Amino acid sequence: MLDLSVINAMFPPDLPEPDDWERRFPPRALPEGAEVTRFAPSPTGHLHIGGLYTAAVARALAHQSGGVYVLRVEDTDRSRQVAGAAEEFSRLLAAFGLAPDEGGVAGDGEWGPYLQSERRDVYLSQVRELLRRDRAYPCFCDKERLARSAVEQRAGRSPIGYYGRWAPCRTLAPEEAARRLSAGEPYVVRFRCPYEFPGRVRFTDRIRAGVTLQDNGNDIVLLKSSQEELPLPTYHLAHVVDDHLMRVSLVVRGEEWLSSTPVHLQLHAALGFEPPAYAHLAPLMKAEGPSRRKLSKRKDPEASVDYYLAAGYPPAAVQHYLRGLANIRLMDVPTAVALAAPVRLDAMRPSGPLLDLPKLHSLSREFIASLSPDELYGQLLAWAREYDPELGAVLAGQRGLALAALAAGRPEGAPARKDLDRWSCFRDRYGFFFAELFGPPPAPDDDRYGGLAPELVRRIAADFASDFAAGVGRETAVATPDAWYGALRALAGRHGHAPDTASWRRDPGRWAGPPRVVANVVRVALTGATRSPDLFAVARALGPAEVLRRLTAVAG
Repeated sequence: MLDLSVINAMFPPDLPEPDDWERRFPPRALPEGAEVTRFAPSPTGHLHIGGLYTAAVARALAHQSGGVYVLRVEDTDRSRQVAGAAEEFSRLLAAFGLAPDEGGVAGDGEWGPYLQSERRDVYLSQVRELLRRDRAYPCFCDKERLARSAVEQRAGRSPIGYYGRWAPCRTLAPEEAARRLSAGEPYVVRFRCPYEFPGRVRFTDRIRAGVTLQDNGNDIVLLKSSQEELPLPTYHLAHVVDDHLMRVSLVVRGEEWLSSTPVHLQLHAALGFEPPAYAHLAPLMKAEGPSRRKLSKRKDPEASVDYYLAAGYPPAAVQHYLRGLANIRLMDVPTAVALAAPVRLDAMRPSGPLLDLPKLHSLSREFIASLSPDELYGQLLAWAREYDPELGAVLAGQRGLALAALAAGRPEGAPARKDLDRWSCFRDRYGFFFAELFGPPPAPDDDRYGGLAPELVRRIAADFASDFAAGVGRETAVATPDAWYGALRALAGRHGHAPDTASWRRDPGRWAGPPRVVANVVRVALTGATRSPDLFAVARALGPAEVLRRLTAVAG
């Protein structure tokens, strides 16, 4: 073992002892059974929907037990760090109602800082302690040496790693190690694995029950190269130290970390820590033909959390959907019920849940339909201001028209019409109510008029505009649907079409077509679509002046 004076000289002289950190970050005063969970992303790219899923489960488990949910940013891999990513985590979690109780870039909370790059001294204290107890050692092997070892290991079909005869620094004489340190030779600090020939290790996973894996036999790196201006720890050491000192009791993380659990358990034991419980979530899957595959950041736009914000899925509906992926029993209950219900780890499956956007659309549609007009308007406006500024400006300036549009054709007390499953659909479904968004109506030769000759389309539009200007557009004439639809029936008759559907069915040879053909001209002129809310309600919301503007524009 290295002399203590040599070990101490490797670190800042004022570095605290491990016991100092234990006092600085004491156990939390929480009720019995309360879980402390954490979401610990690395700022190396955009937040994946799988990360949001993990955060949703971790937060639910903490809150339903009376515990604490922490956001910790694991930013020790400086080479892969993306500028602004850490700030994005806090923004996105807040946007979906998953803001942490403590942590993040702002660092709110007494167990911080919550960026690992700001906790360097905490890790150095633990590395020094492991060196003092001969549970770690300096390694001077350069990249070329390690690469040669890897080639030999592959050729011999041996596991890749630093162990056995490929770990020369493990058995380096203390005097030789001290000499090389004194000479300023670059080094990393490695963990001295307790097993040269590892066996099997069994541990409990809260989702998979008992898990048996090959134990770790590799002397992993704990502290990166001394050549760095501020050597930082590797993920393996940093997260073990932080989980202990932040008093995390339940680690909820992706299945990709399951195989690393043996080394993490070894580190907990070497540091004298009681390990937390683990729950490894299966990855989100996507259907591809008859098979399934993992959702891919590169191939699937829906893998990015920003996709859901830009598309305008209400955050509560997304939260509901994520809970439903975790516990299928929550998928088909109202959103308020799903968000209030506990998430159960024993109801989660070890196979990956399928990301099914049609199901999310259904949940989102039901949630939007459950909102009061004022709630719907408020959430729509907030989304539009961020993602569709033109629509946002129109909505902000015409609140009354927006509410009238949403209520169009919906009798008082009737169930909400379920034609919105995302806020981004509003422009397409209701944008025609706003002159600024609608623009000129479709030209007479547009296919939406059902193939009618353009000249006939002009005549129908001009005829109805004339009637409307002469009396149909007056308040007394449009006060009832009967007056409006009576005018449409008369219009159909004047242009050789049946005045009603029953007449058309009785004698189709007598007429040029059913009344809906003529009504469709008015519908397309006013809405730009062949399907719309009730035409009388549309006209009432638009107002006489706008109705006439659109009809006369088609009439030419």
